[in-house]
Amino acid sequence: MTRVRLTAAERGEEVLQAAVLAFAASGYQGTKTDEIARLAGVSQPYVIRLFGTKQQLFLASVRWVCTRIEQVFRDAAAESPDLRSLARSYDKLSEERELLLVLLQGFSASADPEIGDCVREGFGSIYNLICDLTGATPREAREFLSTGMLITVLSAMQVLGPNPHP
Repeated sequence: MTRVRLTAAERGEEVLQAAVLAFAASGYQGTKTDEIARLAGVSQPYVIRLFGTKQQLFLASVRWVCTRIEQVFRDAAAESPDLRSLARSYDKLSEERELLLVLLQGFSASADPEIGDCVREGFGSIYNLICDLTGATPREAREFLSTGMLITVLSAMQVLGPNPHP
């Protein structure tokens, strides 16, 4: 069987996907770059060459997760631009459990100034997008995010199964 050679960008995307899985499972402090390399099928020095440091890889993971969450919300709003539609799209996010877990891990590691800045920027962008897509007031957007975060925490604790919204 002939092995297909990936471009650096494609390999970087594979490493990022592996990082999301690893950080979701073990958090920032508990994840080693050699574990991410193993998951991605590359060497640990290659991971460092692509991303610089574990922190830079974690920041890239948080940014990727926030972008993915925003895309899920945009897709939902394209069908119906209201909070109820976005709430239903949370089911899709719950199916991609690692996204929500990385976000929680980002909150947990936010005492680190660079991580905190990245998480605040990403979550703030999600908040602003919710307001822009739905016309929600700041209070409505906060309530929506509060409910979503509760569902995220309960899902992370495995209290809720898939599809937490009726």
